Amino acid sequence: MDHITFLVAVVIVTALAFDFTNGFHDTANAMATSIATGALTPRTAVLVSGILNIVGAFLSTEVAKTISGGIVDDTLVTPGMIFAGLVGAILWNLLTWLVGLPSSSSHALFGGLIGAVWVGAGSHGVHFDKVVEKVLIPAVASPIVAGVAALLATYLAYRLTDRARKKSVTKGFRVGQIASASLVSLAHGTNDAQKTMGVITLALISTGALGHDAGPPLWVIASAGLAIGLGTYLGGWRIIRTMGKGLTEIQSPQGFAAETASTTVILTSAHLGFALSTTQVASGSILGAGLGRRLAEVRWGVAGRMVIAWLVTLPAAALVGGVSASVVTNGGNIGAAVVALIGAALAAGIVLLSRRNPVDAKNVNDAHEVTIRTEPPAAVGTAA
Repeated sequence: MDHITFLVAVVIVTALAFDFTNGFHDTANAMATSIATGALTPRTAVLVSGILNIVGAFLSTEVAKTISGGIVDDTLVTPGMIFAGLVGAILWNLLTWLVGLPSSSSHALFGGLIGAVWVGAGSHGVHFDKVVEKVLIPAVASPIVAGVAALLATYLAYRLTDRARKKSVTKGFRVGQIASASLVSLAHGTNDAQKTMGVITLALISTGALGHDAGPPLWVIASAGLAIGLGTYLGGWRIIRTMGKGLTEIQSPQGFAAETASTTVILTSAHLGFALSTTQVASGSILGAGLGRRLAEVRWGVAGRMVIAWLVTLPAAALVGGVSASVVTNGGNIGAAVVALIGAALAAGIVLLSRRNPVDAKNVNDAHEVTIRTEPPAAVGTAA
């Protein structure tokens, strides 16, 4: 434990804070469709998802190894760079949560880390071939694969149940959704919690606390699992509204098809060590499920905004991570303190702004878009 300096401890706490935001940012990936179709009540959904995210964190460490020893050169990385990258990722997560956009927490983390290492250690500190192989190619392929799978599954589900009573079909698929949504939660914990494990492991490697080829210790796995599980339980209601109601009006056969497709893609990629975005997979699945049902309304405007967010996430987080790394590298501990204070102030501002138009378990299914008020709501009894 002598290797764990104050800055490393700050990095670990910040990484767990990112993991927490990852949890509530990505709750929608597993539970949005089940909440939208009524298969699970909102509170039950986030409780089940939170528990299974914790369980999933213990199933694999392949993605964690990709983060800790794949996309950046761990011999050149410092705790300050990692801290700077995490600040960029957290701020992007909070900003997209505020506007209800299901952007990629994973790409926010990768972008922040890449930008920080690039500025702090030079371009040779980033393994761009691994970034392309393990991040960019899966980012393009995974939502397409998941979308096509969900489209075909939805089409088959409606064809096979065409002559059955609609009430029985709805009830049966809602029961199936409980299982399929639970599997998505398990897969999410397996994939996304590992990213924080990889970051903490990278910080420990950078100070000599672990060897260069080491995997995450048990305490890292447990803490990352608990952080993402707690964040999931609190529920990212703003993004759940967008995923469950924004892309298309989901019926239970579509929800089951989308969740099953998402689970298959996420678990396969976790086994192969691909650090893909579970948000993109889930969004692709929901879009495919919408296209698979005849006469279903697909809101292409919402889908377009999501795609733009996907394209912007990595470079935006990289920019913030790079600027933060410059301050930390040149300013040392004082620079790190400045970045921490500015980051905390911006995060607090975003949270306060979200309270002007809250979305929670009671109103998550009321509308399909999240709006942001620039002024506080009028008091009861006053003119609108």
